[in-house]
Amino acid sequence: MDIANLSVTIGGLLLIGLIAWFFWGPKKGGSLAEIGSSGIQEASIRVKNGGYTPNRIIVQSGKPVRFEFLREEKAACSEMVVFPDFEKSATLPAGKKVVIELPPMEDGTYEFTCQMGMYRGTMVVKK
Repeated sequence: MDIANLSVTIGGLLLIGLIAWFFWGPKKGGSLAEIGSSGIQEASIRVKNGGYTPNRIIVQSGKPVRFEFLREEKAACSEMVVFPDFEKSATLPAGKKVVIELPPMEDGTYEFTCQMGMYRGTMVVKK
């Protein structure tokens, strides 16, 4: 293997590592859900540019949650959102708001994704 092949191989491995870290690496911060007048925690999530905004939402344990999704793109992957831990999913028509309600839950981290698992979001539940 000559120096050019070795350089390309090392560069490719570094790029693969960077991509993996970007998509599956640790995430910090997040958007805090607001408690509405009904006592239900609420957060609005926009589906655009290949993902969820915000993609990390912090909610309080023991209180129900209401998410309002608005899909602002037409990519096939964004047509549905899935909450696997709750066996709940919803179709997201472009340009229309869709509400998903979840029951009170215990502390933990719960994911939501598109049907293909390419768009990923996290709900962090804590006291």
